[in-house]
Amino acid sequence: MRAARRKGLGPLVLIAPAAVLLGIFLILPYLNIVVMSFRMPGQGTPYGPGFTTGNYTNFFADSFYLHQVANTLWIGLLTTAICLVVGFPVAWQLARGTMRFRALAYGLVLSPLLVGIVIRSYGWTILLGNAGLINRTLTGMGLIDRPLPLMYNALGIVIALVHVFLPFMILPIMAGIQGVDPSLESAARSLGASRFTAFRRIVLPLCTPGIQAGCILVFVLSLSAYVTPSLIGGLRVKTMAVTVVDALIDTFQWPWGSALALMLSVTGALCVVIFARLTRMKWKVARP
Repeated sequence: MRAARRKGLGPLVLIAPAAVLLGIFLILPYLNIVVMSFRMPGQGTPYGPGFTTGNYTNFFADSFYLHQVANTLWIGLLTTAICLVVGFPVAWQLARGTMRFRALAYGLVLSPLLVGIVIRSYGWTILLGNAGLINRTLTGMGLIDRPLPLMYNALGIVIALVHVFLPFMILPIMAGIQGVDPSLESAARSLGASRFTAFRRIVLPLCTPGIQAGCILVFVLSLSAYVTPSLIGGLRVKTMAVTVVDALIDTFQWPWGSALALMLSVTGALCVVIFARLTRMKWKVARP
């Protein structure tokens, strides 16, 4: 009996430190945000006495914030799709390629993570600005007469976000491809399947968990990005993350900012759940 009890308590003891950390630094702050979102607005203070549902009523009644949610989701989806299209070939080469300089390519993939996000975003302002390197080069070559609108719009934000979050797409996909035994593809080819059919029917389904992880990471990080949209988008394109920070810091409206943050979190979580359900792999066990 004592041995059985010890075996039962063993996993709980191992999980306890991580559970305590999650409870203190994740669950409690979220509960505080939930409570704060129902507080009354304050006059010169973070919040007033009493509770109200007016923050959520104002959110759903104002089409401006609903449009911001839709715009934020669109930027996140577009960033995720571009990272998937660009990152999958790179991940395939890193996992299956025979490049002589694979270590160098791997270092290039990881190099954006070694530079602060503020520096990376500011670098894109130098490249994409009206007087930036791209527009000056194209104007000097006589290809354009006026600067291209590459900043202060959704296009510039997506370009910068793709550069910032591309490693988070490549690394999980590369891990998923490395987990697929190459002999399975060879067996399919020996049975008459074409290279594309073997990839579509065998390799792609088996590396789907890596694709799922990369897409979820990039999408969630794109929704919550603040520095890049604020620097590249300026005052013309505002995402929900920028609006939340403005409400909390600039206007000092903690209940309103908490409500906006929760709506952004709930919307992102619903999108992730729907994506996971749609791309879920259904294994069928053959019965004799």
